[in-house]
Amino acid sequence: MTETEFDVLKGQDRGNWIRLRTIILLRWGAIGGQLAALLVAREIYGLSLEYGLCFLVVGTSVIGNLVASFIFPENKRLSEVENLLMVLFDLLQLCLLLYLTGGLHNPFSILVVGPVTVSAMALTGRSTLFIGSVAIGLATVLTEFYLPLQTWDGTQLQIADIFVFGQWLAIVIAIVFLGIYSRWIATELHSMSDALQATQMALAREQKLTDLGGVVAAAAHELGTPLATIKLTSSELADDLEDRPDLAEDARLIRDQADRCRDILRSMGRAGKDDLHMRQAPFTTVIEEAADPHQGRGKLIHYDFGPEEGGDDLPPPILRKPELIHGVRNLVQNAVDFASGNVWIEGRWSNDRIALRIMDDGRGYAPQVIGRIGDPFVRRRRSSASSQRPGYEGMGLGLFIAKTLLERTGAELSFANGSDGVDRAGQPTEATGAIVEVVWPRRRVDARSGDTPVPSGENKPITN
Repeated sequence: MTETEFDVLKGQDRGNWIRLRTIILLRWGAIGGQLAALLVAREIYGLSLEYGLCFLVVGTSVIGNLVASFIFPENKRLSEVENLLMVLFDLLQLCLLLYLTGGLHNPFSILVVGPVTVSAMALTGRSTLFIGSVAIGLATVLTEFYLPLQTWDGTQLQIADIFVFGQWLAIVIAIVFLGIYSRWIATELHSMSDALQATQMALAREQKLTDLGGVVAAAAHELGTPLATIKLTSSELADDLEDRPDLAEDARLIRDQADRCRDILRSMGRAGKDDLHMRQAPFTTVIEEAADPHQGRGKLIHYDFGPEEGGDDLPPPILRKPELIHGVRNLVQNAVDFASGNVWIEGRWSNDRIALRIMDDGRGYAPQVIGRIGDPFVRRRRSSASSQRPGYEGMGLGLFIAKTLLERTGAELSFANGSDGVDRAGQPTEATGAIVEVVWPRRRVDARSGDTPVPSGENKPITN
């Protein structure tokens, strides 16, 4: 499943998601903290500062908040550039306030790290790099240029130069470390959110097809008898009206159109079937149905189904769950995309488990990523992989969707490379590429004796 099939909102676009109201509320909190610090410095510690200028700097934030509150609606979403300007404004305002209150001799100078962390969590990597560079540059300027802290009697409050350098170095390290850490965590969260969204959309699409197919299958089932009656009657009329060619031709036309209706309903019903008889199907039938869309793509698909020791000869009936069919289909698609010419699908069952193996004769999984297969966006496809998979610019969504959907059905998945050239029974095989094994506890998918058995019997007629 490629992400082009879904309108997925990517994590890198989420800088456009932040509401102006959120920024305004956070800024009011910062304004309150700045005013409290200035009042405590004057009333409790008796510091002599340029309070007029300090309150003017704080006032710019107040004015900015008031203007934004009255001009723009509360639910306005800021663009990437607008968010960047907001964060940059807060950083400049903070550094200007630090310039008026001792520079890096002020213990609150560590707050320079705050805007960088916000940028790393909410904005793009380029914006974060820009804000981080500006923050480091301003911190460097504040080591030399600032208005000193002093008391009312003129005593200057300064720390030793070595501590100023330590403060500057701590700020730089905090900006770099917290920026990278926050960006890394945010990217992981965004990637997982994007992938889960794509998974939900894939499952919803498969469920819609199944539901639509159920309606069509029910219609075909219910209309079968009247269409057969129309065909039989029209055939008899055509025979009886041989002496009147014009009427006989009309009767044959009615018969042909009845056949056409039957064929249309039959073909539409193949999109999915959800009547009582088709909500379950033999394990082999479900797997073949999942793989069917990839039959004519230039690769040979070989099937090998059979019981394990102690299992029944007949394949067990399993639930035709949309997530099971879609997950297996994605695994088969991946095998077909990267196979040289052959794909092998093996199915085995016993009294307590059902197993499926999908193998190909391609190059297999890259050793450096085999332990991370199934994670969303594990890597971007390089040009060589893209040429092997025409029209596909994947980001790791396909296997993630398959793994997530199949795990919902109770399956456990394992990925490996078949470099040993033998199968589980020790017999030589050409399946030396990628191998995916899916194992279900039988009770989770068995349609007759499992945890969620489906009813059987005659379908109820459709009524208004």
